[in-house]
Amino acid sequence: MPTITPASPADVPAAAAVLAEAFAGDAVLAAVTGRPSPTADLLARLFAPVLRSGALPLGGVDLARRDDGEIVGVAVWEPPGARSHLLSQVLELPAFVAALGLRGLRHAARVQSRMAAHRPAAKHWYLAQIGAATSARGTGVGSALLGSRLARIDAEGSPAYLESSNERNRRLYAREGFQEVAPIDGIPGARPMSMWRLAAVGPAVGPAAASTPSKTDGATR
Repeated sequence: MPTITPASPADVPAAAAVLAEAFAGDAVLAAVTGRPSPTADLLARLFAPVLRSGALPLGGVDLARRDDGEIVGVAVWEPPGARSHLLSQVLELPAFVAALGLRGLRHAARVQSRMAAHRPAAKHWYLAQIGAATSARGTGVGSALLGSRLARIDAEGSPAYLESSNERNRRLYAREGFQEVAPIDGIPGARPMSMWRLAAVGPAVGPAAASTPSKTDGATR
């Protein structure tokens, strides 16, 4: 089993490369970038500022490492109450423009707006991205990443939310307690499913809350 560790700024290039590999062919990212088949290089250049300007400073990036330290999996979580919008990340804006161009930024903003409309109104942990390197798929990396963070989320009694455009991944999330809420329409070429996980302790917040529109934009996924 891999070792799960928090990411540091020095890990960003390797983590971004793993996410780029994991999200190759993802329909939502094709809509985000405005390109039918975004290259791995483009996705890595996009994920790097996403990490630096979002979850990393908040301690929300978990890494799965092999015994030799190689990063083979990444999970990106936003803690309760912390939501970001691509265009609000002023310090990283040049990097976003370099990756997407101005036209691509407009595509990204539209997709984010659609995703944000399905975010729960209640405070929650948000799984923005999770992925494993091709060489590590089928070895339990995704389960290890999910289990590590969900144990902490359960300890604090918080619910969790994600979107998934991959049916196979949805089965993994269901095993971890996530329930399908509703598909997200209006994204060209994609129809991701919103998924909600009840808090382990404390007041229950069910799928009905997850369907309550939020006016705050979410992270790129």
